[in-house]
Amino acid sequence: MSLGTTLTGGPITPDPAADSQLPVQRAFVVQLHATAAVAQGQLTGRVEHVLSGQAAHFDTLDELLAFMAPVLAALEGTGH
Repeated sequence: MSLGTTLTGGPITPDPAADSQLPVQRAFVVQLHATAAVAQGQLTGRVEHVLSGQAAHFDTLDELLAFMAPVLAALEGTGH
């Protein structure tokens, strides 16, 4: 995992070289519910597209991806 910093805490220092590969148009915030058991594949939570503010709740990985796919497809259609 390469996040541009260590996972020991503190603020993340962005890597300018990675910024072009991680455009904000493709950024999502995923918030997992307190009962989500990721190791067992039980995902539930909320996802929000950073740029548009579109958000949805999900109960499975498939639902999470089903939200993300059309948002990204719409961006590709607009040339972002």
